[in-house]
Amino acid sequence: MPTIVLATALARWLSPPPSGEPRFAVTGTSLKPALDELFGLHPQLRGYVMDEHGRLRAQVAIVIDGQNLDDKTRLHTPLDDDSEVYLRQSPSAG
Repeated sequence: MPTIVLATALARWLSPPPSGEPRFAVTGTSLKPALDELFGLHPQLRGYVMDEHGRLRAQVAIVIDGQNLDDKTRLHTPLDDDSEVYLRQSPSAG
């Protein structure tokens, strides 16, 4: 099963906030269903990660198996059974 890992800064949106970076095994075979499964478990995350149009927010970065997801419209990126999806805050520009 793919795993989604939340950076500590995003884990604060969980209730109660865990210590460290929580990991969630998901069954999605691509990014969008995997995220939807995570949001089903923790609906409060959806509004921080996704905008009202269902797009990834600018402040969220996703790394899939060590590769940055540069095109935030590619929500149907396939995942392998052993994929690791890391959600974190984007570095601020400046």
